[in-house]
Amino acid sequence: MPTGTIHPDHPGGQPPVTSRSTIHWICPIASQGWRLFRAALILYLLVLLLMTFLETWLVYPIPPVQRSDWVAAELEHEAVWFQAADGTRLHGWLVPHPQARRGIVYCHGNGEQVADNAEVAARLRDRLQASVLLFDYRGYGHSEGRPDEAGLIADGLAAQKWLASKTGLAPDQLIVMGRSIGGGVAVAMAARQGARALVLESTFARLVDVAACHYPWLPVRLLMRNRFDSLGRIKNYQGPVFQSHGTADRIVPIALGRALYEAAPSQQKVWLEIPAGDHNNEPPDAFYDALARFLDKV
Repeated sequence: MPTGTIHPDHPGGQPPVTSRSTIHWICPIASQGWRLFRAALILYLLVLLLMTFLETWLVYPIPPVQRSDWVAAELEHEAVWFQAADGTRLHGWLVPHPQARRGIVYCHGNGEQVADNAEVAARLRDRLQASVLLFDYRGYGHSEGRPDEAGLIADGLAAQKWLASKTGLAPDQLIVMGRSIGGGVAVAMAARQGARALVLESTFARLVDVAACHYPWLPVRLLMRNRFDSLGRIKNYQGPVFQSHGTADRIVPIALGRALYEAAPSQQKVWLEIPAGDHNNEPPDAFYDALARFLDKV
């Protein structure tokens, strides 16, 4: 009686036969596919490593000091120096108003420095009847140190305390204003030390959301160290909020600014959209008019 396994699905009950030529044809393709996948994976991991290494440079593109006019003869100002809590020496400009009704601490964007904002300071001083403190984050302009999220926030807190001491006001009686990444600094300042009003221009709910828009193929929400979670921080500030955003902003999409506005628990808040406004456009006169009306009211 024959022994062995019967295969009823094949003629004669014999097992299927795979030719050697078929095996030889499949194996090289599988091997080549694996090599390509491995090479792509290695390349992707190297890109992740490179982007992680470049994060500080990408988040803080510090402009060269010599690019700007540090004399600013057309703007009456005083160069001032003060220290952050960790001892970092910081530089700023005090732009006084002879009959100031309010004080403003202004936090600039990540590709700017104090001397780039002379015109902004003059308009804030004149249109809002305010004394204005512009300051440079650590590593920017003439300020010492190297920038990171914790450092920028410490610099903002120190600037707020310095202007409070200079004007005789409490820190929470000053207006805190921030543009772009400066909005992330301003929100942290208001959440920590309070503010008479929080003014935000072209800013975001979280910096990682902005990065995800520009680098959707990278897991930035997992890897970024500089996160600026304004969405979480603004819950600790109950005071007035004035927020503006351009409808054509290609750096910080307007939806990311609106998400922050919606999360603000303030009962006195205003949202101003600037038609066709891009991220780096100068605010129109309508912005200053609306801001003046808001501050007079609150």
